[in-house]
Formats: sequence, structure tokens, C-alpha cells
Amino acid sequence: MVWLIILVIVVLYVLMGLRVITEYQRGVRFTLGKFSGEMKPGLRFVAPILQMYQKVDVRVKAVDVPQQECITKDNISVNVNAVLYYRISNAMKAILEVENYMYAISQLAQTTMRNVVGEVELDSLLSGREQVSQKIKTIVDSASDPWGIHVVSVELKHIELPQDMKRTIAKQAEAEREKRAVITKAEGELKASTNLSKAAKILAGSPGSLHLRTLATLNDLSSDQSNTIVLALPLEILKAWGQFETTKKK
Repeated sequence: MVWLIILVIVVLYVLMGLRVITEYQRGVRFTLGKFSGEMKPGLRFVAPILQMYQKVDVRVKAVDVPQQECITKDNISVNVNAVLYYRISNAMKAILEVENYMYAISQLAQTTMRNVVGEVELDSLLSGREQVSQKIKTIVDSASDPWGIHVVSVELKHIELPQDMKRTIAKQAEAEREKRAVITKAEGELKASTNLSKAAKILAGSPGSLHLRTLATLNDLSSDQSNTIVLALPLEILKAWGQFETTKKK
């Protein structure tokens, strides 16, 4: 009877100590308060009273880095927020080396983002988000490596500028577009003047061509009844009249 009672107690003790670790988790076991090993996925035994364990999720997690007011290298105030993706690479370090790794990685990301944004100018921040994000990732990953945390990526979500700066950037963009429009118009006028110069030389070298061009222009204008036509006397007629007067005098 005594052996039966002992057997029942042993069975109950074993059943009470059975634990299931899922595939996306790791367990950190402590025996009498000391670290005694990492528990892999599957059915595991944790001796009640003598041992305890803590589960760690090793899947990729997303941390929303709250909006931070940063000062860029050229002394412009911007509000920046980001998202950081990380996963636990070493469950033992994540439990033993830092009290709350989720809080720690969030605070580290916020501080690093402010420091990195402060090292770049506004133009570089707006046009080179990927480079800034990569730099933040490298720094945070290096600092969190002793905690058993691997940073997968960092993405800047939003960069908010002051209203005055937005108006200034808009004016700059407008001025740049106007400059390009003026340059394009000037290049067009230069090409047009070159072609007109060539056409004038061709017309001047062919007697009667200017008169034919004038008649063609009048024909085009006559199709619209609302136009007022002012007939210009071709120079060829004046030249011919001058030659006729010279011959008459002789």
C-alpha cells in the first residue's frame, strides 16, 4: 500500500513538471535559482519546487518607435518616428543580461534615432532615408548583441517638418521649376532664331520666293473671317519699280 502511495505521488510529481515548449519558443531553466540550460521545443520536464523556467518568443517582433523631436545637423527641428523589427537570437542572454529586453530595445532605438538624425542635414534625411535607417539598424544591432537580440531592420515611417519649413521648401521647388522653364524657353527661342535665320537666307537667295511666301501666308489668313489682313508690299516689287525708274530715265 505504501509503495502504491509513493508511486502515485511520483506520477503526480512528474505530471506536474511536464511542460510543452512550442516551435517558436525557447525555455530558460533555473535550478535552485541558477541557470541550468536552455529548453528546446517539445515536451520538457521541470522539477516542481526545485526548478523554474521562463519562455522566450523567438519570432520577429515589431517595435513602434514613438515620435521624437530631433534637431538636424543644420539646426532644423523635425519630428521623426520609425518601426524596428527584431528577434531573440539567444534566449539565455535575453533573460540573464537585461531585465526587460522589450523596453530596453525600445529606449535604445529612440536614443539612437535622435543621435543619427542629429548627424545629418535635412536634405540628406529626406532624400536618404534608407541610409539613415541602415545606420540606426547597425548601431542598435551592435549595442543589443550582448542582450541576445538581433535587429532585422529599421524603417523610418514619417518625417514631419514645421509649417514654415514646408513653405520654404515649396518656394524653393517652385523657383527651381521656373528656372528650368525659363532655360527651356530660351533654348527654344535660340533654335527658332537659328531656323529663321536659315530660312531668311534661303528666301533672300531665291528671287520671288518671298512673294510666294507672302501669298501663302495670305491664303492661310483668309480661312478665318475674324482676322484683319494688312497687305505688306514685297521688297521685290520695290526693287523692280526702282529698276524701271532707272531704265526710264536713261
